[in-house]
Amino acid sequence: MPGVTTYPLTGLHCGACVRRVTEALQAHAGMIEVSLKPMQAVVGASAAPFATLRQAVRAAGAYDMLPAAAAPAAPADSTALPAPSLTTYWPLLLILAYLLGGVFVLQLRPQTHGASWQGGMMDFMAGFFLVFSFFKLLDLRAFADAYRGYDVLARAWPGWGLAYPFVELLLGVAYLARWQPQLTGWGTIAVMGVSLVGVVRALLSRQQIRCACLGAVFQLPMSTVTLVEDGLMLLMAAAMVWAGA
Repeated sequence: MPGVTTYPLTGLHCGACVRRVTEALQAHAGMIEVSLKPMQAVVGASAAPFATLRQAVRAAGAYDMLPAAAAPAAPADSTALPAPSLTTYWPLLLILAYLLGGVFVLQLRPQTHGASWQGGMMDFMAGFFLVFSFFKLLDLRAFADAYRGYDVLARAWPGWGLAYPFVELLLGVAYLARWQPQLTGWGTIAVMGVSLVGVVRALLSRQQIRCACLGAVFQLPMSTVTLVEDGLMLLMAAAMVWAGA
């Protein structure tokens, strides 16, 4: 199309991302058309310089704009994610190993925490929620944007993506302090149950979607690992509620 320039984009996951980037560019281009597939922005000849456009895109969220002559070799988006492998999930596996090791050590000191399967699960869940909320809070806006790409509640209510890491943080503190175990367990079941719906829908769609479980720090693809992770937390909470922990 004569008189226009096409810039590749990265980081877009859904229609909300397209709308956000479009709104960010509208003040700098007379004609703007942002698309998800292909992931690009087509701007008119009267548009602002590339540096200004790129700054606007980055300010809109965890997105980026590449020069017109560049092609995104491996963008962090829903169609170009690392192929699942041991290396891909190494950060997640390392975190789980640390958590299990910590729980084992704590269970060797019953005078401090009380050696029991309920206590061990609460220690594990405390560490899980505290660590995972930490990574999400490193870049809260980027996490919320990625989470909105597949979570059903975050899509209906964008504020949920911003609140979710703080909910995880509160659950972690509650498990660590042994505060109202029954209430904390039911809260976990509700939170993880809603999250599971989005994960299952994403997996059934067979699309490559970035998992936001570790925030925007690591590029983890949505997979059965995420399903097992959320399902495990839900089952552990249900077991504690059933046992009257």
